[in-house]
Amino acid sequence: MRTMQRNDDTTIPALAIHGAGGGAWEWTIWQRVWQAQARPFVAPELMPAAAGLARTRLADYLAQARAAALALPRPCLIGASLGGLIALALAAQVEASALVLVDALPPRGIAPRPTARRSDGDIVLWASRRRFASTQRALPDADAAAQHHAFRRWRDESAAVLSDAVDGIDVLPPGCPVLVIAAELDEAVPMEASQALAQRLGATFWPLQASHVGPLLGRRAAATAAAALAWIQSVTHTAKP
Repeated sequence: MRTMQRNDDTTIPALAIHGAGGGAWEWTIWQRVWQAQARPFVAPELMPAAAGLARTRLADYLAQARAAALALPRPCLIGASLGGLIALALAAQVEASALVLVDALPPRGIAPRPTARRSDGDIVLWASRRRFASTQRALPDADAAAQHHAFRRWRDESAAVLSDAVDGIDVLPPGCPVLVIAAELDEAVPMEASQALAQRLGATFWPLQASHVGPLLGRRAAATAAAALAWIQSVTHTAKP
């Protein structure tokens, strides 16, 4: 149990959790927006378990993210896709000051469910079998530089982690203001699921004309990050005692 500590709203740190097959690099644009306003922004890299990627489970990533969050004073949690599910699961545990979910995989009880990724075995070979054309299709709203940036950095992922996430996990109510950002062109997480999640959480809901990763890497990523930061500043300021 952490010691309760209040932050000034200008110094509340953000902890950003990346999605499956990605990495901390996904948050580069958002981090620059935060840093331009001298706001702390931490983006950890989720690592395979000691037994290897094939044996890594969602619980391993949850433990890593929880440790990173507890090292910060009442952080704002931000999560994209799989990272959104992780952030939602941890928000109540780490006493988050605010929660931003970007195309988050939904917890148990939210429908429709995302579609499971096909795998030839224990590992989804996103990096090993990557093709630039696939990245272009996944990021139609990004420029060529961003597409190449992502293409060079995708990584393989544990099939078990994705299976755990698609099946869904139970989460506690966050207990803090929540913003749900949902891409209208998302082929991984149905828009209806994001709407249902926002309704369940009593969250602010922002639909965007974007692809699944577009809010992080697309042409409107910086504007989306700036708008999310403005929202965080408003809710953490008004929530202070």
